[in-house]
Amino acid sequence: MTMFPKLFSPLTIRGVTLRNRIMSTGHDTVLPTDGTVNAALIEYHRARAKGGAGLIVTQVAGVHDTARYTSHLLMATDDGCIPGYRALAEAIHAEGCAVFSQLFHPGREIMESADGLLAVAYAPSSVPNERFHVMPRALPEALILEIIAGYAAAARRMWQAGLDGIEVVASHGYLPAQFLNPRVNLRSDGWGGDDTRRQRFLSEVLTACRLATDENFVIGLRLSAGERDEDGLTLAEALTACRAIEPLMDYLHLTTGTSATVGGAVHIAPPMAFAPGYVAPDAGTFKRALSLPVFVAGRINQPQEAEAILTAGRADVCGMTRAMIADPEMALKAQAGAVDDIRACIGCNQACIGHFHRGLPVSCIQHPETGRELVYGSVTPAPQTKRVMVIGGGPAGMKAAITAAKRGHEVTLWDASPQLGGQALLAQLLPGRAEFGGIVTNLTRELERAQVRVWREVTVTADLIAQEKPDAVILATGAVPRVPDLPTDGEMQIATAWDLLQGQVKPGAHVVVADWRCDWIGPGVALRLARDGHRVTLAVAGTHAGEVLPLYVRDTLAAEMHSAGITVRPYMRLYGTAGDTVFLQHTASGEAVEVEGVQTVILALGHTPRDELSQVISAMGIPVRMAGDCLAPRTAEEAVFEGLKAGWAV
Repeated sequence: MTMFPKLFSPLTIRGVTLRNRIMSTGHDTVLPTDGTVNAALIEYHRARAKGGAGLIVTQVAGVHDTARYTSHLLMATDDGCIPGYRALAEAIHAEGCAVFSQLFHPGREIMESADGLLAVAYAPSSVPNERFHVMPRALPEALILEIIAGYAAAARRMWQAGLDGIEVVASHGYLPAQFLNPRVNLRSDGWGGDDTRRQRFLSEVLTACRLATDENFVIGLRLSAGERDEDGLTLAEALTACRAIEPLMDYLHLTTGTSATVGGAVHIAPPMAFAPGYVAPDAGTFKRALSLPVFVAGRINQPQEAEAILTAGRADVCGMTRAMIADPEMALKAQAGAVDDIRACIGCNQACIGHFHRGLPVSCIQHPETGRELVYGSVTPAPQTKRVMVIGGGPAGMKAAITAAKRGHEVTLWDASPQLGGQALLAQLLPGRAEFGGIVTNLTRELERAQVRVWREVTVTADLIAQEKPDAVILATGAVPRVPDLPTDGEMQIATAWDLLQGQVKPGAHVVVADWRCDWIGPGVALRLARDGHRVTLAVAGTHAGEVLPLYVRDTLAAEMHSAGITVRPYMRLYGTAGDTVFLQHTASGEAVEVEGVQTVILALGHTPRDELSQVISAMGIPVRMAGDCLAPRTAEEAVFEGLKAGWAV
């Protein structure tokens, strides 16, 4: 008897039966290299199908040459795509999972092109996109008909390749939604002017896809249940359209937000600042109004969250994409009741959607094997068992110990602190970052399962290493805050972000946060101070706060800082202090900038590696590998990946 009876009940849609209600939603992986399905993409999806997913919806496939919204888009515009999709379908079906493909045209939502030139974007009308600063060309009717034919031809190819269905993407303000939206579709011809004519494009697309396939082939629609933007499609408008076209689709997949604006786009992959399952209430509105199956996505990371949504009747299937990026075996573990063994997604967005925005293949900071299945898809047993000593209990050391133990080594993990986790324990103390502590919970459980022996509150010395006689050492001792030698008269209170988070400093009324790294630490500290009643100036040594962060995390932080009344000063480096004045320097002009009436400066100026043991170990003749911040201070993503590589190589 499963703990989640609704989640693990089957669902039949037309000619397809899903073994459970867990869906991996369509998401760009950047794994394909030439616009076609390749081995890396197949192995990526195979891992999730093998891990128990009920349905995999593959990333968007362009239906027309004008649909190229990125340079790494899969295309379904000629029959050359069929063999790759056939191999993908066979791999997923072999694991008992169903597979659909998204069909896509972005309209005006063009991100970038292959050669760096700005593309000509097409939309129902010449209404600009705010986020990408695109002014589209109004679609002539002949091109509208050509694009509709492109949807049908793409659907036929997916059907011929053996996929179970397709999902027409009308979510997030893409082309079909642009036709539906009266503030974007300003036409007065047969494709706009009233609800029926604005719905015509989507109706003809769905009809054409059905005529190009057969009665067993599933045809669904993805739509935002309101785009959460002043000029976006409203929930009422979306529901009106769905009522009108309901007979043409087999299911409705609901999300929220729009690609057209910064504020709307954060909902494409909402970061941890958003509540789990927050789209489900809107999905419930559609579920009550329609008679077809309703799917929902939006921060559904745990099986209990999905079960609650299904039990409440708000949806029939739950998109749990990032949950399975973090743990491809999430579904099987949930079905077995091993919920404590699930590596829960923490919503950091760094290596999933964050990689996509940088044009890099998908991965996960907790599970770097994701996206690298061809290399790290299965653990290779070590040819010889070794005694491995891992020094440092942050994410790098924990992952290294887990990996080495899985390969069959005898592993001990040593940490000087009473609690494992390193800097992640501080990260979780910042506003909206509590979920980040999940990385520690997850790695701790993996240590237990790998039967790693852990020693806490032990400072490792050369004598201890000699006593333990390890065959190999993995050094993961982390870093400490960088405190430069600043010109100061001693009147100003100067402390580090660590000091503040550990309760070792009482800030004054006006605080300057000096942010060199431009990551989450400076804005997080600023928000914490502002919410505690302090006046805050965030001095950023970059073009903007959160410059190195994933876009949706950065934009959410920007909104929160604006609401909190924090003054953000970009292009600023900290120079020194005198009295109650903080001296800054403009990084571009070199000119001096003064901030007066300040009582405290909080330093977020990066970190200095703790690597003093590396030479000692090498001198002892013991093979040593380094991972994480002791090698070079960066982020948790590098730490965990280097821990994986160190544990793999030892």
